[in-house]
Amino acid sequence: MNNESLRLMEPMLPTESHNELDDLVVELVQKSARLAGMINPIVQKSVGNLVRSINCYYSNLIEGHDTHPWDINRALAQDYSKEPEKRNLQLEAVAHIEVQKMIDEGSAPDVSPLSLEYILWLHKEFCSRLPDELLLVENPDTGEKIKVTPGQLRERSVRVGKHIPPLPENITSFILRFEQAYDPSILTRIKQIIAVAASHHRLLWIHPFLDGNGRVTRMMSYAALLRENIGSYLWSVSRGLARNETEYKKLLMDADNPRENDLDERGSLSEKALLNFCTFFLNICIDQINYMESILEPTELERRMKLYVEDEMSAGRLPKGSFLLLREALYAGEFERGKAPELTGYKERMARTTVSKLVKKGLLVSDTPKGKLKLGFPLDAVDRWFPRLYPAL
Repeated sequence: MNNESLRLMEPMLPTESHNELDDLVVELVQKSARLAGMINPIVQKSVGNLVRSINCYYSNLIEGHDTHPWDINRALAQDYSKEPEKRNLQLEAVAHIEVQKMIDEGSAPDVSPLSLEYILWLHKEFCSRLPDELLLVENPDTGEKIKVTPGQLRERSVRVGKHIPPLPENITSFILRFEQAYDPSILTRIKQIIAVAASHHRLLWIHPFLDGNGRVTRMMSYAALLRENIGSYLWSVSRGLARNETEYKKLLMDADNPRENDLDERGSLSEKALLNFCTFFLNICIDQINYMESILEPTELERRMKLYVEDEMSAGRLPKGSFLLLREALYAGEFERGKAPELTGYKERMARTTVSKLVKKGLLVSDTPKGKLKLGFPLDAVDRWFPRLYPAL
């Protein structure tokens, strides 16, 4: 292994003595369960479409790719910019969303997300959807352009800031050690959740690919939280990481450091720094659940929806009766189109017109032209219904 011992990556988890992590895990589990119980399951799936865009926007933002939410929305409707750079970023956004949708819908490999098979799958699925221009990385020393192959571990040595990741010939061995250490069958429930936080740093430390490591790692963490029944369609860890980007990157770099002294446990890397990163990561998860709970609380969401509809009615963009249909979708999850006259008190023709307006604006959506109606979340309403979800639109 060219003198690279697998112990260079140890410790893989903070030691048992850190009860504060256990307390954070218990809080995270409780808050996640409470959030999931707040919203109708059908509405949850609709929110999930929005959260996929949120994850995509914030994860790419961490990489310095600021693709405006409106541009993401247009790309999902196959409306791409004529500017090559903007179009490429739109394609990147769609790639991210498509892969997360596969995770959400169970199309990913049926193995632990913290495994070599799953990590290779993520990279292959994401990168294979990217335009060629985004699959080129430049050697900072020589200026050479190197093509990234989707799903292929890097075959070159790299430097990431001050950190020198493992040599390419040793990457597989390090990831197999990674997979072994985070095997859910040998960890308690609490340790499995702490492992999601710890593995986030350790995969970035390995830096298995020439490019795409950040996005792959954040999608891996998303999938791992989902598999632990903590993550859900309803919140985004990437949003929290991006909003605390300076601290996120500093703690990642700190965790690259060797152990400080004999009090810093026995591994090669600093256990104290790993503990700090895990604490940060779990707190970010809790913070994002708290945020989504505050904006998804049904009576408050209903109030904001009503204010929005009243403004739209005043401007002549929505007919009276619109709010009654949206409220039904919020609480019932979905309703038959034929129920619109009963809900609005209108005769059939006016009720159909009201439904048509709401569908046209994307406030109500349906799987088929005559199917049941569900709540939609168009961007022009999102900023009012979900304040601070994105930076100012």
